[in-house]
Amino acid sequence: MRRALTIAGSDSGGGAGIQADLKTFTAFQVYGLSVLTAITAQNTLGVQGVETLPPDFVTLQIRSVLSDIGADAGKTGMLATKEIVAAVAEGVREFQLPNLVVDPVMVSATGHRLLDEDAVEAVKTLLFPLATVVTPNLDEATILWGEKVKDLNGMKEAAKAIKALGPRYVLVKGGHLSGPKILDVLYDGKRFEVWDTPKIPTEHTHGSGCTISAAIAAGLAKGHKVKEAVDTAQRYIHAAIRTAVKIGKGKGPVNHLAKVEGSDVQSPTSQTDRKKGRAR
Repeated sequence: MRRALTIAGSDSGGGAGIQADLKTFTAFQVYGLSVLTAITAQNTLGVQGVETLPPDFVTLQIRSVLSDIGADAGKTGMLATKEIVAAVAEGVREFQLPNLVVDPVMVSATGHRLLDEDAVEAVKTLLFPLATVVTPNLDEATILWGEKVKDLNGMKEAAKAIKALGPRYVLVKGGHLSGPKILDVLYDGKRFEVWDTPKIPTEHTHGSGCTISAAIAAGLAKGHKVKEAVDTAQRYIHAAIRTAVKIGKGKGPVNHLAKVEGSDVQSPTSQTDRKKGRAR
């Protein structure tokens, strides 16, 4: 059983954060571990409150799970403060956590700040050099690059600037671009890979950023190369958005039970049943 660790905040509405990550790990048939950095009171309408955990307790959680169970990959989400960022970076180095995916969560979709302004520099200097993949959306790429990202060329330039901060790969997510298509750009320092997918007319995309980064981490935990992990994660999040159902009164979550054809994500038959040649 491959293992993946999420270090992030809790979403009481279940659509993003730790909850989305663990659901995604399960969909990928990976054993999920969690370290909480903050507790939020939120739902599909927005974030009503945030309480951060003491950095020492974040460290204790990391040591508890990694000293006993270990992990084949990890991902970070909401880290809130520079002190928590430093604690997480120290834990990653201490246990040499492999295949780290850093989702630089800064602001919620409803505009609630989830990372202190003085913590951005800590993420860039302490976490990015430890990351296998960094997955900023357009708003986060704008903050990290320092210039407004408005199109594909801007995404590529932002990817170059973020790559210079130390991660092995950068995936700039273009879900907020105007127009009928979503463009996502993966950069390894030499080549660009561009995913071009139709934009799905729905408002139920809550947790999509957390979900795709967790899906990439799950793929890496299973031994997939970065491009393969990103490709499967892209197909998974597309299916999760396409099949999302309305939950709550606002912007609902993606469907973490979505199946991806041609992969082992949420396979419709169990291992036992596959051996017997029949559907479950």
